[in-house]
Amino acid sequence: MNSNLYRLLAEYPLETLLQTIPTGLFLVDVDKIIVYWNTEAERITGFSSAEAVGQHCSFLHGDPCHRECGLFSETTPKPEIGLTCSFRHKDGHTIALSKNVDLLRDTSGTIIGGIESFVDISRLKELENSLRFAVEERTRELEVEKAGLWAVLDGMLDPAYICDDNYRIFFANQAMLDIIGEVGEKPCYQVIYQREQVCDDCPLQQVLHGQIVHQEKTLSEIGRTYEVVHSPYPSAKNPTHMLGVSRDISGRIETKRRLQQTNRELDAFVSTVSHDLRSPLTPLIGFAELLEERYGEQLDDIGHECIFEIKKTADKMKDLLDDLLSLSRVEQIKLPDQPIDATRIAEDILLELADKVLEHQAKIKINKLPEIKIPESLLSDLFRNLLGNALKYAAEYDPHIEVSGQKLFGRVRFVVVDHGPGIAAAECEEIFEPFKRGNSSQGSVGTGIGLATVAKIARVFDGSAWVEETPRGGATFILDLPVSLGK
Repeated sequence: MNSNLYRLLAEYPLETLLQTIPTGLFLVDVDKIIVYWNTEAERITGFSSAEAVGQHCSFLHGDPCHRECGLFSETTPKPEIGLTCSFRHKDGHTIALSKNVDLLRDTSGTIIGGIESFVDISRLKELENSLRFAVEERTRELEVEKAGLWAVLDGMLDPAYICDDNYRIFFANQAMLDIIGEVGEKPCYQVIYQREQVCDDCPLQQVLHGQIVHQEKTLSEIGRTYEVVHSPYPSAKNPTHMLGVSRDISGRIETKRRLQQTNRELDAFVSTVSHDLRSPLTPLIGFAELLEERYGEQLDDIGHECIFEIKKTADKMKDLLDDLLSLSRVEQIKLPDQPIDATRIAEDILLELADKVLEHQAKIKINKLPEIKIPESLLSDLFRNLLGNALKYAAEYDPHIEVSGQKLFGRVRFVVVDHGPGIAAAECEEIFEPFKRGNSSQGSVGTGIGLATVAKIARVFDGSAWVEETPRGGATFILDLPVSLGK
């Protein structure tokens, strides 16, 4: 700092400096009589310098300093920084202040008075009180919500629990306590699953990021299986805990197992019967053809008609048994290791049906189809039945048939569109049942098994099949499968 600035500061009046600082400030003598009062002190308190100077500082009704003033106390170290107190404004209202206090000494070190600087924090206090009130109010609301949730959970028959981010069980309803007993201080993986380490499939971190996780968990100690829904708590945006609600599905699993076993037995029965009935058909057709070849010239029209009906009926029986075999083996084929090119399969089936395509002068368009991990033979059955139906029942009305596919959210979908007579709304569900055929199929050869096979394939792979009306007429067959089967 240069000498001119030093000289200016030395000559600059101290009172002028004190009047410009943005802090209320006053000085008292050893009798606590105010001897100085700056402009900011006037603004904050409403008292002018003329009104304040010469008065005992107690006229400000400070709190708590009017009860115990520590300015000249030898036991209170100086300076005191960041004290909180209040003054009474000239108009009567109370002002909240934050202040600093120190002693004034002469050159010999003798105490000659005190100095106090202060700022108005009334607005800050109002905001603080308002915030505190809001927090207290919200806390009360949360307590009410929590109490309500606790009551609901305790009244449930389904076991439920809440654990924190350290796997500690925060709450367990009575249904859960009936299973696991006392919770104590043990983590959930010990109390519920009798493990010494966190479960490999523990969903806690996913849930704390706002996700809802569904699992099937088996409690080996009691031999029961539960479907558990893990949810963020108290909210999906800012979860701090995980809520797990369980539903005992042991009975459902056992029922499913029995149904699967029954289905396997039925499929095995159908397969055996179909095979055993199919075996005599080959010689039956062979003998009919031999009879026609050797003795055809000796037969009259009735004889030829009888041989024709024998062959026709045997062929129809053979087709029916072939379809029944296809239906029975749907659940017996394992998934392939790699996804199958559905476009190639559809094109292969189109070549297989080439004679029918030529017969009906059909114009079939196969778009690029998504790959899917499903047995090739079953995928062939799907397209064989859907394309075969379109050629059989729709091509004579309109030769245009289109096959398309796409990946939707979580699904793979195949669509076969024709522009034939369509399917009556009342028949849209029943045509997927075995031996059920729509009215539009009257007069056409068919076994009534094809669409049942399509529906069963979809069902086995947790998918679905249905038919909708094509805009401007026709039928749109849709096959929907989980994306987990796709590539």
